[in-house]
Amino acid sequence: MKYATRNVHYAWIILFLGFIALLAAQGVRLSFGAFMAPWEHEFSASRGMISMISFISYIVFAISQPYIGKLVDTYGVRNVLSYSMLLIGLATLCTFFATASWHLMLIYGVIASIGFGGASNVVGSVAITKWFSDKRGFALGLMSAGTAAGQLVLVPLSLLLIESFGWKETVLLLGTVLTVAVFPLLWLFLRNSPSDKDLLPYGESAADETETLQGKKETKPLQPVSIFRLLNQKEFLFLMIPFFVCGVTTTGLMDTHLIPFAQLCGFSPGIIGTAVSLLAAFNIMGTVLSGHLSDRWSCKHILTFLYGMRALTVCLLLVMLNDAAVLGFMIDESWLLLTFAILFGIVDFATVAPTIKLASEYFKHVSVGEVIGWLYLSHQIGSALGSYIPGVLFDLSGGYDSSILFSIGLLVLAATLSFILPAISASTLPTPSYPNAAKNG
Repeated sequence: MKYATRNVHYAWIILFLGFIALLAAQGVRLSFGAFMAPWEHEFSASRGMISMISFISYIVFAISQPYIGKLVDTYGVRNVLSYSMLLIGLATLCTFFATASWHLMLIYGVIASIGFGGASNVVGSVAITKWFSDKRGFALGLMSAGTAAGQLVLVPLSLLLIESFGWKETVLLLGTVLTVAVFPLLWLFLRNSPSDKDLLPYGESAADETETLQGKKETKPLQPVSIFRLLNQKEFLFLMIPFFVCGVTTTGLMDTHLIPFAQLCGFSPGIIGTAVSLLAAFNIMGTVLSGHLSDRWSCKHILTFLYGMRALTVCLLLVMLNDAAVLGFMIDESWLLLTFAILFGIVDFATVAPTIKLASEYFKHVSVGEVIGWLYLSHQIGSALGSYIPGVLFDLSGGYDSSILFSIGLLVLAATLSFILPAISASTLPTPSYPNAAKNG
């Protein structure tokens, strides 16, 4: 096999394509908050009803994740990612024809969300682990930044297009781009593994390949993953619970309700768009930096810091809600919203790279794709609850105070569990719970 016959290793092209895929697919998904107010008006629906669409979407997304890992093992990254993008594009186009809220629950909540599940970090993470032996944490960070880039580009763009043309014209444009531009790009240039291009993974030498092949002759195939055995592992449980909290507080609460929260406070569309753009821009920076540091520092300490800082940052929202008896304070002091956007952006998706890297190190003797899939299931269940419950509480109380307080408590718990994760060593790898794998290792 070839290793460095070209100036640019094809692994970086795979990374770029994964970045574009996440930008497009997850950018559309994260634009949900921009459509909440128009859909409430269009379909005479309550905030809780529209939040139910997001809840269904995240549940479908969550359930799909472990199975997506298996589909990638069976059909490859190229098929799963490409056809998922096509499904999202077609479903987005079909949203144009919705005439009732239950239509959105079916089209967006179910059909598009199956596509979101296939065009997710699970598939991207599997691709990175196959194509990168060196700089894997950095590559995971860059790939995950695609989601943040989608937030940076598509969420403000959706706000602008909805304001200028309406939500129906917006979904037509988004669906067309995904169907006729992004899908063909992925189908033509994605490859499942380095062997498809007669290459070795980035950073792997011929000697490494020989050692790996010899090792494969001496070991049996990896054991299948049982979620019940995983739940008995402290390493998995203390990764899963914080990742669940991550879903509650990021894609759940903030990505769904930050725009309606800011609209409630009376901020102008320009200020809201600026805040979302800042959050996404610093999200990219934080995600890439986190991936870079994951190759050099303790991932569990990185996670402890990120969850702790996220809790402190969310406290700014309480200041915005309670520093003045009238909303005029928040309108005049728009810098507070922008400050929150910057700080929260830095710690938003930054948890992905260290979480996935720890999972790949703790569970190197089993299918990483399935382990990552189960972790993302917990994340998306958290996202579902984090998007739906604040909507219900808003209908009951008229505000977001209780939701914000609860999220702060959860983030403190996540920081604590991350801190007590065991360090990576031969003695802490969870292979003893997989007897056959332990013998093979």
